[in-house]
Amino acid sequence: MGLFDTIRAVLGTSAEADATRDADPEDLFGISTAYVTMEADLGFRSVGAAALCFSGVDSTDFEATVDDVEAILRAGEEETGTTFDVREDSHGWEWVVLRDDDPEDLVTSVHFAADEFRERGYGSRLLAAVFGFEREGDGDRAYWIYSFRRGAYYPFAPERGKERNQRLEFKLESVLDGELELEGDESYWYPMWPDRDGGHPWD
Repeated sequence: MGLFDTIRAVLGTSAEADATRDADPEDLFGISTAYVTMEADLGFRSVGAAALCFSGVDSTDFEATVDDVEAILRAGEEETGTTFDVREDSHGWEWVVLRDDDPEDLVTSVHFAADEFRERGYGSRLLAAVFGFEREGDGDRAYWIYSFRRGAYYPFAPERGKERNQRLEFKLESVLDGELELEGDESYWYPMWPDRDGGHPWD
């Protein structure tokens, strides 16, 4: 099994088969208070961006759904100041990437996008919502990833060279346990490496 197949298995069909609870877009709002905890207790601030990852379908109806998601986000752009773009990465996954200095706006926009996919019957195509953080001083990055197939969050702390800072990941788990619905099986804490060194998972 290659790297791409492994990612698909963990975030895709096998995760769905092994799911312990149904995903709920309302879970996404839990990250709102986590932003406060991450900064106050751990010194991590928002990177000013978040993203929704999904796998596409070759159909005109799905393309129309993506167009509707973009229309919803564009309608809210003037009110919230949240900008966005839709892109495909080297794995063939598609991303709605949102940028805003206000974490509340990011969470709301991710929720709107995810909810539209579900309303249109494509909730099964949603893979993950990714929220980025960076620590002042050392520049360490950390991400909270919500797996739609598992209905839970898990931490991801990448280092250069595609290494993981597992000590930080366990620290994040310890601090946010009880505040977020966490994935208890660490085999599902799958890394989402960026296409470029030093980038975000959606880059």
